[in-house]
Amino acid sequence: MVHEAESARQLWVEDKKGRRRMPDPVRTAAVRAVMLTSVTLIQGMVAFFCAVTDSWLAFPMLLSSVGSTVVATWSVLDVWVTRQVWRQRNGVVSEPSSTARRLRRERRRERKAAQVPDGEQGHGTAGMVRGAETARSGKPARTETHALSEAA
Repeated sequence: MVHEAESARQLWVEDKKGRRRMPDPVRTAAVRAVMLTSVTLIQGMVAFFCAVTDSWLAFPMLLSSVGSTVVATWSVLDVWVTRQVWRQRNGVVSEPSSTARRLRRERRRERKAAQVPDGEQGHGTAGMVRGAETARSGKPARTETHALSEAA
């Protein structure tokens, strides 16, 4: 009751959960589409009123409104295409079933597994390979500094 009484007195009531803001390229395309569509509707109305009054401007306005209809349709399609391109370039919507989230999680696990912990330097897989080479050949394994000095 208290909330209903408050909202009746207020001019503007904000919802708790709002929509996310559209990405800039998509918003720009949407504004352009709305502007072109409104100009097209105005041209159509002017063409209609010119035809009703038997004005000489009726035919040129009709041609321009047909052209504007094509342009406005193209601009509305541009909003849709821009939205799809933005989604593809910036990842899919993050949902629990999202493929992108699962792939990122797997890559993160692989990176963590590949990194050598700070306390165990020298005891990672590289040390085991070096030890195996030494055991097979009887010679100490070449280190990176030896390989670089030999290459120079």
